[in-house]
Amino acid sequence: MPKRLSSARTQKPRLTLALQRQWIGLFSEVTFKIRQSLQVKEILRATVTEVQRILQADRVLIYQILADGTGKAISEAVLPAYPSILNLEFPEEVFPRDYQKLYATGRSRAIANVKDKSAGLSDCLVEFTSQFQIKAKLIVPILQTSHTLNNAKDTNLLWGLLIAHHCDRPRQWREFELELMQQLADQISIALTQAQLLEHLEEIVEIRTAELQDANHNLRQEITDRMQAEEVLRQSEEQFRLIINALPVLIAYVDNQQQYRFNNQAYADWLGKLPSEIYGNHLQAIWGNDCYQRMKAPVELALSGQVVTYENEIILKDGSSCYASVTYIPHITEQNPKQLVVKGFFVLASDTSDRKTNERMKDEFISMMSHALRTPLTSIHSALKILTTGRLGNLSTEGKQMLAIADENTERLVHLINNVLDLQRIEAGAVTMEKQACNARALMLEATEAMQPMAQQLGVSLIAELIDLQLWADFDYIVQALTNLLSNAIKFSPSGATVSLRLERQASEALFRVCDRGQGIPSDKLEIIFERFQQVDSSASRKKGGSGLGLAICRKIIEQH
Repeated sequence: MPKRLSSARTQKPRLTLALQRQWIGLFSEVTFKIRQSLQVKEILRATVTEVQRILQADRVLIYQILADGTGKAISEAVLPAYPSILNLEFPEEVFPRDYQKLYATGRSRAIANVKDKSAGLSDCLVEFTSQFQIKAKLIVPILQTSHTLNNAKDTNLLWGLLIAHHCDRPRQWREFELELMQQLADQISIALTQAQLLEHLEEIVEIRTAELQDANHNLRQEITDRMQAEEVLRQSEEQFRLIINALPVLIAYVDNQQQYRFNNQAYADWLGKLPSEIYGNHLQAIWGNDCYQRMKAPVELALSGQVVTYENEIILKDGSSCYASVTYIPHITEQNPKQLVVKGFFVLASDTSDRKTNERMKDEFISMMSHALRTPLTSIHSALKILTTGRLGNLSTEGKQMLAIADENTERLVHLINNVLDLQRIEAGAVTMEKQACNARALMLEATEAMQPMAQQLGVSLIAELIDLQLWADFDYIVQALTNLLSNAIKFSPSGATVSLRLERQASEALFRVCDRGQGIPSDKLEIIFERFQQVDSSASRKKGGSGLGLAICRKIIEQH
């Protein structure tokens, strides 16, 4: 049977506690400044400074779009080694109207390499950014919501951008970094709205103060002025609540007893339940047992102090379902310098149904094309194999070289298509693991014997420390997992090196280890290397061969065990 690639289970590493505290501290600090300070410039300066420190970015700036289509950086934190962009005015060509419309819809971009053609940046824009030594950039929009009367739709106005630059080399941005930037951009938007309200309040206070001075600080006027100021503050809080309720995402706060203490109006739009009907109720009472069972584990992680993001299927008020991306952010306080207490967690949930539909359509298209290509490619590969035998005539030396190249590339294409179809079948649930009693010695022996020819060809020694141990597993799929790991280790090991396969007993489980002295995997790649089409070094992988699908297949196989 054809061999399938595989690997051990992996999970994305969680954020470290220190990084969680930095994130929550930054988020809390900016929120506190928004509520307490009238100085927008100070809020923006603190935001770029803290983002630059936590992301370890070379430059973080806030870019404001002016009414005439031009723009400028109004706040910036940059390392001394790189030029400052602060207060430089940029023409409309740098950020044209079409781009502004895209970002006004909430579009964010994480560009690992500005010179990479897949990033979609125009040549002139790449040339423009090069004068500021920009290699990678992370961009999120800062939006302001414009409310209209007569139940008309609210519109988002693009105020500017929150941007992080990496200058000394390209950088693969992580998902939580983009989430942090997006949430801080939302907080900046709130700050701008509140600043406008507070500026209006200052004008009222100045007028009232002048009236009080004219009336010789009459006590009755002073009391009246104070009452008016309190009314303005109440209106400001009401405006803040209107903004939260206008957002099309679920926003809530849940205490450590899993009871709702705050939720926005979107819950009524999604579930048909008013905030007053949700307040004080347990999560299970609101979502039902099935949905609660899916959220139970992430909730427990959040109450242990971890930031959690996962997907859940939600039943809406009309009985239909949608997929939502849900993030829990713990609310942590210091009871004393050595003890952190989780008082609850904040909830952010957004509808991802359209993205899921697009992913499904993409997967179906890939599967269809792979099926359509496999048969003709297999025929071509067989024909090339016959040609290499010389039974259909002899070729010149140059012809044989060209034939060898064609044969090798065709074999690589067939291998890629088989991998795509394997992954598609596993993800579609069409593969069932036929578990049986297996001897670990037999598994290891079969895998190493299959890879010995490749090891000998590349001058690598392949050894296995065989152990008799009974396992309950699908023999063929576990062999594929071991074969794939051995193949990777052999391909990326220098000539003369040794690759070993070992087995360790761990309570009721068995741990297989493939050990080598190859180039290794950088720590920043560990969380993505098991995703589809992900490779540590694409240039090296092209030389060594490989589709970037093997480890993704492995993870699916191990998860089904």
